[in-house]
Amino acid sequence: MQIDPFYLILDSAAAIERALAWGVKLVQLRIKEMPEPALRAEILRAKNLCDAHGAQLVVNDHWRLARDLGCAHIHLGQEDLQSADIKAIRAAGLTLGLSTETEEELETALALDADCIALQPIFATASKKFERAPQGLQNLREWKNRLGERPLIAIGGLRLEDAGTVFAAGADSLAVISDVAAAPDPERRAKNWIAATRAFVKASA
Repeated sequence: MQIDPFYLILDSAAAIERALAWGVKLVQLRIKEMPEPALRAEILRAKNLCDAHGAQLVVNDHWRLARDLGCAHIHLGQEDLQSADIKAIRAAGLTLGLSTETEEELETALALDADCIALQPIFATASKKFERAPQGLQNLREWKNRLGERPLIAIGGLRLEDAGTVFAAGADSLAVISDVAAAPDPERRAKNWIAATRAFVKASA
């Protein structure tokens, strides 16, 4: 699975529309609570926007709607993984990303042959609630050694200033929420992220 080095997580199709105009090429639509008709409409709008901009859309958790609406990529947290029908997901041709925090969860993700795996949280963050302390860069290195060529996504407390060290520790893509969303100028911050991640990939090629 090819994955962009900058991975922006957003909570609405409107936010995705803005991000695509800034040049973002990989977005995750993460909506936790919404009536199904409205959620369906949000996913479909996000899909159409990403298709029009040549960007990748990852749907968080709602794999049935993603499948029914013709999306290509989903990402599941551990809670949603418990109730997910992996055979149906694979039969639909969806790529599967999984979140991991522990060695046991990593083993499960590898056993399921996930297309990409996220390690979380790398640093302390208030954007999401995690059960464990920050992973730090050493665990990121260990995860990458286990994954080999399989893409590794780093998430949790990432700041633009940390990008180089997180990439150097083995991340293939950096997932960001608050460092863009809470920035005084989200557009400028996102564009700076795009420039920094592209420069790192180019220098590593």
